Amino acid sequence: MNAASLTGMTALSIGKDIKLTSAEELEATLRHIGATRYHSLHPFHKLLHGGKLNKGQVQAWALNRYYYQSTIPIKDAVVISRFRDRATRVEWRHRIEDHDGDVGSEGGIERWLKLTEGLGLDTAYVESTEGILPATRFAVEAYVHYCREKSPLEAIASSLTELFAPNLHEERISGMLAHYDFVNPDIMSYFKRRLTQAPRDAGFALDYVKAHATTPEQRAQVCNALIFKTNVLWVQLDALQHAYVEGHIPPGAFVPKEH
Repeated sequence: MNAASLTGMTALSIGKDIKLTSAEELEATLRHIGATRYHSLHPFHKLLHGGKLNKGQVQAWALNRYYYQSTIPIKDAVVISRFRDRATRVEWRHRIEDHDGDVGSEGGIERWLKLTEGLGLDTAYVESTEGILPATRFAVEAYVHYCREKSPLEAIASSLTELFAPNLHEERISGMLAHYDFVNPDIMSYFKRRLTQAPRDAGFALDYVKAHATTPEQRAQVCNALIFKTNVLWVQLDALQHAYVEGHIPPGAFVPKEH
């Protein structure tokens, strides 16, 4: 499978003419999707990591992204509910603990709130999600709905954006620390932790889909699930770009004090 043969991809699918005949072709196609569609390529991320945003714009990003982060364990609980297989449920369960934490241990949601607090946002306001963009809410809820309504295989496949997350986290840590005097290492702890969590999670999911997608039709479903998830991530940045870079903030959404 080479890039030239993947030109029939659309915004929805890999296209009807692509027939993936092996697990190796499946993995190659998944990696191509990540290389061409992951939200690391979005112009908003280029601005964020390059120090081109002001504090209010960074606040808007962190506020909106909180809704996604805080919904991940809900999504993962939905995924677990799809499986009769105990081993899969046990493997997937740690994802919920990674984000929710446990008694006496900090999770990813708490670490994200350290970020928003460090950026000067009121925690109660962040947790209320009252100020997030409508597109953020719609995209995140669509992700949960997808994992509930599609096949268990597609639910797992939709998580495969984690294959590409570590490079993005490294770029984010170095770029934001280098360019923003209002960012310090303590408030970036979420991303540091995900440098080890994401590869572990992605490795299991990749092995799972390669083993369980045994027909060209199932392999196409896996690829289309990843395309869907890249769209979920991309559209959130589209909304941030439109509202906070181009200046079209919808009624009732967060309005930064610093422009």
